[in-house]
Amino acid sequence: MHVDADRLRADIEANAAFGAIETDEGRGRTVLAGTDASRRAREYFVERLRDAGLSVTVDAVGNVSGTWLPESADPDAAPVAAGSHLDSVPEGGIFDGPLGVYAALESVRAAQDAGLDPDRPISVVCFSEEEGQRFSNGLLGSSVAVGERTVEEALELEDDAGVALDAALDEIGFRGEGRLDAAGWDAWFELHVEQDTRLERVGATEGASAAEASSDETTSPVGVVTTITGITHCEVTVRGEANHAGATPMDDRTDALAAASEFVLDVEAAANDVVAASSETAVATVGSLTVRPNATNVVPGTVEMGVDVRDVSAESMETIVEAARASLALLERGRGVETEFSRPFDLEPTPMSDRLRRIAHRAGEGAGVDTVDLHSGAAHDTMHVAGATDAALLFAPSRDGVSHNPREWTDWSDCAAAARVLAGSIADAAGALP
Repeated sequence: MHVDADRLRADIEANAAFGAIETDEGRGRTVLAGTDASRRAREYFVERLRDAGLSVTVDAVGNVSGTWLPESADPDAAPVAAGSHLDSVPEGGIFDGPLGVYAALESVRAAQDAGLDPDRPISVVCFSEEEGQRFSNGLLGSSVAVGERTVEEALELEDDAGVALDAALDEIGFRGEGRLDAAGWDAWFELHVEQDTRLERVGATEGASAAEASSDETTSPVGVVTTITGITHCEVTVRGEANHAGATPMDDRTDALAAASEFVLDVEAAANDVVAASSETAVATVGSLTVRPNATNVVPGTVEMGVDVRDVSAESMETIVEAARASLALLERGRGVETEFSRPFDLEPTPMSDRLRRIAHRAGEGAGVDTVDLHSGAAHDTMHVAGATDAALLFAPSRDGVSHNPREWTDWSDCAAAARVLAGSIADAAGALP
């Protein structure tokens, strides 16, 4: 199988023009669900699907799917599906999402060019609102595709201006019918940029020996994800007493921000303790603070905080969360503040399919591309799909680990190498290889 690297690059660069922004460095885009930029990106994608001979459907929440049904395939067989998303964060990069969408399409075109005869249909999918920047917390299209959210619930979601998703999709002509059903797939593959530096570091370590062995351009390895991290979000409120910053003696204060500062450091320390003792992949972040009344000359009376805890081990996540609760109890006793704690968002770690991981490693060997096991520290649509069918997540390296930023970059040679692994994986899972 031959992946056309120039064709893949042309599609990603064409997509980069939709929602393109001016930037001093890199290439950026802003493509929010239901906007004109989203319409143009989707229309181009549908055009490319049809050019490749795929039949196109759009479901009620805007999920787009193109299916290749060659004569060799059983039309009643469960398809092998692959893809990602085309929306972006505000001022994001050009690879996050589109690489997975167009590498999946290029995988089908490569199979067609090679004259392969798969036993199963192959579908190329673009999920709606993965980034969650306008209508949801993220992973909207995939949540509907696996039945975790109903079509009706999704369509009623509103943005900050009160515009509902159904109206926004109608406006751009991508409110279809029915529901894409991920449970009907035999397998799902998603290729994504890593958004970390692990593959880049492995490539740098192996680069010297690889360069000596071959005069061809060397590429970094492709990641085969073992587990997608669990994520829990906690909301914390610390209440003290607002008072005059000049007239309130230091020994007569109940400073909510000073107490909250101790909590932030306690959460960091808890995560470091877990990393040292049991799980090096654990992370915890206090990423948002709202201070009231937020005036320079007023002792802070209330602080609201958002805490993000992640790991591939549910046990280590619980350890950090319990440490956070214990910190608040100590602050109440030691500083006289009142605290509140809630946990509104909780996702268990999601293991990937052993069957599909073996297929991906086999595809890498066949393509002459090194593959390495690693975990994903970010959520992806595959997290939802894995609850409905066998799922696999592949990573292409990210330069300096930068993502959600115009400086996000994956070398074109690495894009092509990862696409070769994806193409081989899809062909294998679809029964197109000997």
